[in-house]
Amino acid sequence: MASDAILEVTDANFDAEVLKSDQPVLVDFWATWCGPCRAIAPIVEELALAYKGRAVVGKLDVDSNPATPQRYGVRGIPTLLVFKGGQVSDQIVGYVGKDVIEKALAKAGV
Repeated sequence: MASDAILEVTDANFDAEVLKSDQPVLVDFWATWCGPCRAIAPIVEELALAYKGRAVVGKLDVDSNPATPQRYGVRGIPTLLVFKGGQVSDQIVGYVGKDVIEKALAKAGV
């Protein structure tokens, strides 16, 4: 993890950190070998810093934590899921610009 603003999400802590969060949560499903995942990482990190205190931004390594992506039907990476009140409020698949992710966060009330 490059930044302390980003929460490392795992199968073990997913429910507690994401589903039970008081704030909207953006989860980046990624893998070390995925080029587009590495390309979107600086955007995710920038958003983590910009939204600190208003939203939680986490990253989940799909290779180390296969149960959660399977639970949410994540087939392609990067996939960004926005959770609000324990429910998925938006899903973004593939590399996108910062503005697309900010719109998804705005829809979740951030």
